[in-house]
Amino acid sequence: MTATTPGDPAVARPAFAAEVQPLILIVDHDRDTIAQLRRVTARQGFRSLAVDDGEDALEVAATAFPHLIILEWALPSVSGIGLCRRLRAQGATRDVPIMMVTGRTGEADKVQGLDAGADDYVTKPFSAEEVGARMRALIRRAGPVAGAGVLRFGEISLDLGRRQVKRNGRPIHLGPTEFRLLHTLLGRPSQVFTREQLLKLAWSASADVEPRTVDVHIRRLRSAMNENGGADLIRTVRCVGYAINPEPG
Repeated sequence: MTATTPGDPAVARPAFAAEVQPLILIVDHDRDTIAQLRRVTARQGFRSLAVDDGEDALEVAATAFPHLIILEWALPSVSGIGLCRRLRAQGATRDVPIMMVTGRTGEADKVQGLDAGADDYVTKPFSAEEVGARMRALIRRAGPVAGAGVLRFGEISLDLGRRQVKRNGRPIHLGPTEFRLLHTLLGRPSQVFTREQLLKLAWSASADVEPRTVDVHIRRLRSAMNENGGADLIRTVRCVGYAINPEPG
């Protein structure tokens, strides 16, 4: 699984602010298709994550909170149709737009995909321009809080739609990376994330970022969260990574 960032800066893109740059989760077993879809998302100014297995996709979708999920039908471990149904049954992804991009071209296949919960169905080979337009339409239709809501944990509230964090009702000002880090940690309060996992889930550009860079941003996040007092909510797990403390202060 790898993350991408917008590509060639010369390509015209929609004017999304950095902190609300839509995240696309691509689920496909074919590397060429993944590469093509990542180029499409980059041209739209979107970030992307890619996984090649349905079970992995469920876990990533529950913690990364993508704005759009793109699914292939034929996947290892679970079919795209089965995965679509499970995503619709999972609270964190129930309302996230889903686009199936697949080699299954029959009318009955399309009906089955849409009945399983997909919002759109595109067959391969596909036009990059058309898929980009469909991405924009699905995200626009879902509104500014696509796949979002308010996460609450003890004193903390994180509003995904407004990109706001509060502690005991007081605003906490975070940079885009620190916001994504907190978002990832709060998504699974009981889970310990390795630095490598946090790079994949919270970074705009993981290719040139060292795992230890996570430590720097965790320190910034801690400093901002603790500025007005209160217990430290972020737990360091030695030789592993970070987690949200199980009992908020």
